Amino acid sequence: MEIRKPNDSELEEIILLSPQALFDGTMGEVKPTNEKIKSLIEPLLKKGSYYLIATENEKLMGWILVGAGKDQFTDKTNGFIYELFVVEKFRGNGVSKQLMRTAFDHLRQDGYSEVRLSAYAGNPAIQLYEKMGFNIKTVSMSLPL
Repeated sequence: MEIRKPNDSELEEIILLSPQALFDGTMGEVKPTNEKIKSLIEPLLKKGSYYLIATENEKLMGWILVGAGKDQFTDKTNGFIYELFVVEKFRGNGVSKQLMRTAFDHLRQDGYSEVRLSAYAGNPAIQLYEKMGFNIKTVSMSLPL
């Protein structure tokens, strides 16, 4: 497995698969359009966030989107993982762990001393994050009215 930044055609493939990634990551609650994905991702990329992709035999296995995030209470800037996705047929083979480890290395090189992420409650990826040392920092709650 190779992990690296994507070329332009790979970036297009990520954008096309991103609605499914967001659908999966939100436990089926959000089914965004490609336009919505672009409106979410383009500002991040313009501010310096970037993708790292996992490939094998020129096939896209998954990706992680990393960049800067700001703590809403302290205004401290941290490394942030905006998205982690592994194509279904490659799941269960350690792709997520390797993407995360590589992202940590990149964020450390970018000067960050902490990395954060957000996940929907019930997302099975939370178990991975906890195994990798993440702790709950804040909790967002919801009440339907």
